[in-house]
Amino acid sequence: MSRRGRSRGVMSEGFKYELAKDLGFYETVQREGWGGIRTKDAGNMVKRAIQIAEQALKQQSQPPFR
Repeated sequence: MSRRGRSRGVMSEGFKYELAKDLGFYETVQREGWGGIRTKDAGNMVKRAIQIAEQALKQQSQPPFR
């Protein structure tokens, strides 16, 4: 199947599955694939991924302890 016109995913499959587990819809993904999740769940997944990325950036930008 061609992915023409669609951007490449930024999140790894493993990370998406971990988010699905954390947010409680992993079973739906297993049963129906990513197309089976609700729009709200997809939005929550993106929000959580952004939170995790922001936390990682914040930790990287903190000066080392002396």
